[in-house]
Amino acid sequence: MKLYELSRGKKFRLVSKDPVTPVAARELEYGDVLTLHNIDGMYSYCTDKEDNVVHPAAFSDVEEVG
Repeated sequence: MKLYELSRGKKFRLVSKDPVTPVAARELEYGDVLTLHNIDGMYSYCTDKEDNVVHPAAFSDVEEVG
């Protein structure tokens, strides 16, 4: 499924081996579990387990967790 198909507040895992992020954004790892807060155009506003903000692309392949 694609990230843009999830509802706000859902936890998900990145399935893509090389996730797309903005140029100066924090790097993401395959399998990271994140929480979706918002989709804004091409990118999203998400947080990781340590509440760091990350911005995977809205079209990223993900799987819902829990």
